[in-house]
Amino acid sequence: MVIFQDVAAVLFDLDGTLIDSAPDLGAAADQMRLKRGMPPLPLEGYRPMAGAGARGMLGVAFGVGVDHPEYEAMREEFFSNYERCLTERTVAFNGVPQLIAQIELRRMLWGVVTNKASRFTDPITRAMPLFASAQAIVSGDTTPHAKPHPAPLLEAARQLGVAPAQCVYVGDDERDIVAGLAAGMQTVAATYGYLGEKAEIEGWGAHAQINSPLALLQLLANA
Repeated sequence: MVIFQDVAAVLFDLDGTLIDSAPDLGAAADQMRLKRGMPPLPLEGYRPMAGAGARGMLGVAFGVGVDHPEYEAMREEFFSNYERCLTERTVAFNGVPQLIAQIELRRMLWGVVTNKASRFTDPITRAMPLFASAQAIVSGDTTPHAKPHPAPLLEAARQLGVAPAQCVYVGDDERDIVAGLAAGMQTVAATYGYLGEKAEIEGWGAHAQINSPLALLQLLANA
């Protein structure tokens, strides 16, 4: 087992790592289907692609990709729907509140680095008590680049006043691990999140994997 030494801060991806937002994302897409006279789809169909946001939800709901002539308009419609139901069904994954409490007990800093735009991240993190103690929240539009570019992670480390090498980044998508490695951080793949279709986690290059939030504590020497 990998044991991370001298960890000063833990950074997390948001959707699929800390929170289960798939029900609200799926509901926003289903609202579009209902408007077009189509039946709703089961949540199980949406969940694997929830980490891909609008692209993933529209792909499941309508089979359209970014090259579809109506994609941009449909994406904005989806965003508007999602904005109205951001926290109606979204909850923290089991074990996440306890994990954050343990991180704080060990006097470690923590924060969020997500590709979700701030128009969605800010209302969610304000509404959920879980994030009241987060010392950094970096959205997909906080810096000029989104993950897999390392810039958002480096910005989070800057906000925390911690060297990147003293940070662990936890995420459920390959771009999370690519960004973390590029930023010089220690990385953990969360296999309980939204892995998408045909995810090949072993090839991501993460330093470690966890199959539940609380399993992270076993990897932190000072936790």
